[in-house]
Amino acid sequence: MKKLTMFDSTLRDGMQSEGIAFSVEDKLNIAHALDELGIGFIEAGNPGSNPKDLEFFRRIKQNPLKNAMLCAFGSTRRKGIQAADDANVVSLLEADTLAVSIFGKCWDLHVERVINTTLDENLAMIEDTVAYMKQNGKYVVFDAEHFFDGYFHNPEYAIKALDAAAKGGADVICLCDTNGGAYPTDIYTITKQAAERFSNAEIGIHCHEDTGMGVAQSMFAVDAGATHVQGTYVGYGERCGNANLSTLIGNLQLKRGYLCIPKENLPLLTSTARRIADISNIWLPSAMPYVGKSAFAHKGGMHIDGVKKVRESFEHIPPSSVGNERRYLMSEVGGKATLLKKIQRVDVGVDAKSPVVAALVDELKQREFEGYQYEAAEQSFELLIRRMLNKYKPFYKLDYFKIIGEQPLNGQEYPSSAIVKVHVGEESRITGAEGDGPVHALDLALRSALEQFYPVLSEMRLTDYKVRVLESSATTAAKVRVLIDSTDGANTWSTVGVSTDIIEASFMALSDSIEYKLTMEEQKAARH
Repeated sequence: MKKLTMFDSTLRDGMQSEGIAFSVEDKLNIAHALDELGIGFIEAGNPGSNPKDLEFFRRIKQNPLKNAMLCAFGSTRRKGIQAADDANVVSLLEADTLAVSIFGKCWDLHVERVINTTLDENLAMIEDTVAYMKQNGKYVVFDAEHFFDGYFHNPEYAIKALDAAAKGGADVICLCDTNGGAYPTDIYTITKQAAERFSNAEIGIHCHEDTGMGVAQSMFAVDAGATHVQGTYVGYGERCGNANLSTLIGNLQLKRGYLCIPKENLPLLTSTARRIADISNIWLPSAMPYVGKSAFAHKGGMHIDGVKKVRESFEHIPPSSVGNERRYLMSEVGGKATLLKKIQRVDVGVDAKSPVVAALVDELKQREFEGYQYEAAEQSFELLIRRMLNKYKPFYKLDYFKIIGEQPLNGQEYPSSAIVKVHVGEESRITGAEGDGPVHALDLALRSALEQFYPVLSEMRLTDYKVRVLESSATTAAKVRVLIDSTDGANTWSTVGVSTDIIEASFMALSDSIEYKLTMEEQKAARH
């Protein structure tokens, strides 16, 4: 297998994504997750831009990476001074990484109107900075910023910028589609020319998703001769994000025969994506190729029947090859076979002729008519199955809950309060909590009461909360469906509640979430 170098920029380019703010601890955890997967290079930040990145580089030395080469990121020297006199350039050396990534301007528009220097001085800035890093023993990746836009505007100058990096001794010349607007076939043609011209350096590609083609652009570049592929592992990045490395690894390694990560690590593809999403506190899109929850999910009865008979009929790869799993979604179009499979996960002794199957089909259709949606809340459906099979153990009994909401005064914010009384066995507890809204307060109060009996609940937290109005014509009397996503760090699960009262619907979903966590723990204890 021909080897490609995977270069991940989650900790630098991904930090520029809206809604992401990694702590130093977050960055350390993500770096080690990528390292375990077998990513070749991890670009970890700009030590000259903020103290957080400096702290990261200091702390990573205490627990160094085992496989990946750590890379510090920075720009070429400023105009009119020597590289050794530029504090930002020197800070790259202080980061003490084996590799550095230097970005320089390749678009004459940026040279003359953004950094306000001459075209010749910009070329000198590129060559001098790369040479300075090579003199200090660094492996140098030159990021040719805005290369494709520069090439379209002034191809001669864009190539001169690459020449300057090559003269300085760059190990990698990475062609960047910084604005994300180039067409894949154009990227192929231009990358092919660069690969033929610069035979002494590795050619890289760095694409963005502004036109939804970052992955395709990167693959076209590889076909044209690029062997160094940059991106972020689950596509985080500025604007629409960067080329998604989890998709690229799946495509390039499984479809094109390139070695992107060690073959034995491919089953880590999904768990790594979910781990990074969890650390980032951003829910992983269900439809993400290879690693998403829906990547191998089947709903239509004909599709389910087909994949059960011949996997390849509706799946392009075995889900297990990337660490994902096949899912048969519960709905009224799913068919009895799907339902039976769900039931047999709880009780293998139930067969297709059992009256409980027909009863559950009727119950499912009635509940979906009422507004429940179990394809997005499979764990609530599992609890429903357990209840109908008399294999459900109630872990607590709710006596009541009360919600108290404060009316804002003079623009100030006041938290909501919740009081909950529960019974566990013969004991009862009353607890109260304040939260950012009634559902948050209810969640805190309920778990506070139950953690005294079930300490394991301290591991879980809510990661997403969605509300949908089901009967808009009924205005304020409409039913609402609440979906809650939860995690304990190792597992994720989804639960649902439906009511005309949004608080009651939220409690139903929240209660199911807690019950499911406790059911998992009980099953785990029984296995041991």
